[in-house]
Amino acid sequence: MVSKVVFGRGSFNQMNEIIAPKRQNERAPFIYFIDDVFENNTTLISRISLLYEDYIIFISANEEPKTSQVDALVDEIILKTKALPSGIIGIGGGTVMDLAKAVSVMLKNNGSSEEYQGWDLLKTAGVYHVGVPTISGTGAEVSRTTVLSGSKQKLGLNSDFTPFNQVILDPELTFGIEKNQWFYTGMDCFIHCVESLNGKFINTFSKSYGEMAYDLCLEVFLGDKISTEEKQNKLMMASWHGGMSIAYSQVGVAHAMSYGLSFVLGIKHGIGNCIVFNHLEEFYADDVLLFKKMMKKHQISLPKGICKSISKQQLNMMIDVALSLTPLWENAIGKDWPFQITRKKLEKLYLKM
Repeated sequence: MVSKVVFGRGSFNQMNEIIAPKRQNERAPFIYFIDDVFENNTTLISRISLLYEDYIIFISANEEPKTSQVDALVDEIILKTKALPSGIIGIGGGTVMDLAKAVSVMLKNNGSSEEYQGWDLLKTAGVYHVGVPTISGTGAEVSRTTVLSGSKQKLGLNSDFTPFNQVILDPELTFGIEKNQWFYTGMDCFIHCVESLNGKFINTFSKSYGEMAYDLCLEVFLGDKISTEEKQNKLMMASWHGGMSIAYSQVGVAHAMSYGLSFVLGIKHGIGNCIVFNHLEEFYADDVLLFKKMMKKHQISLPKGICKSISKQQLNMMIDVALSLTPLWENAIGKDWPFQITRKKLEKLYLKM
């Protein structure tokens, strides 16, 4: 679990006070990974106090994070910094959160990040790392994984060393997000809850978090008498609790299949989950109906025909990626999942999208 978290509107102002005791020395900087949408946002940037050799790296969230990107950032930091940094601070959405977590651990583990894609492969705890989400839904701020696309697969560095040491949850930072992005990322949270609550790995601990997040999502996306501020507050809490739910259980069919879409077609995680979930009535019938109701209420139109013109090789690669995620299928279907989830079944589902 994340060992320390603060929540509240305006809590971002506590950043300097929070990280000051973690500074190793004047030569060990804090390095800020910040979503590049904020590069010209003086309101946010002016609230960050760079001391000594601290510096900012602006990160584009236009593409999903990659192992090659993590390795390049680690090399850049090692070359530029005279000592290990005092900490990595990620400010942004899921892409920035995942990169901050991955770089922090790879600064203390040898080799390429691609070698650590899987479960519990990291050997050493990373440098101090802080997460500050500026959009709600991914659960990246609380999860024990950092999802990366490598040369052969899309798979996280799943480890007890991965979670942030400190998280700052400030709902004010989510102001001004474009409607579609708000919806897709919020649905990532909703789908986390659906897959956790309907999975074979569910337990009382996970269920308590999942049910709370699920109910908050219904309030935010189907409620009529809820202010913008309350939507921000509740969705940030839903993201946190949804992330906690899957941390102690697992995701399922939508995530397994969306990993295939992302790896082959480069479709971003949130919208990829939505595209897949829209066709999963067989697995999550009641919740797919709710999802369609939410889309209608918020006037969201999903892309169609994205797999219409793909090659047989691309389709097979999507299926290979999806089928490689054994824990997700075991949670969704059970130990006998290979007898139910055939290549032919996945092919038919992908070709609907």
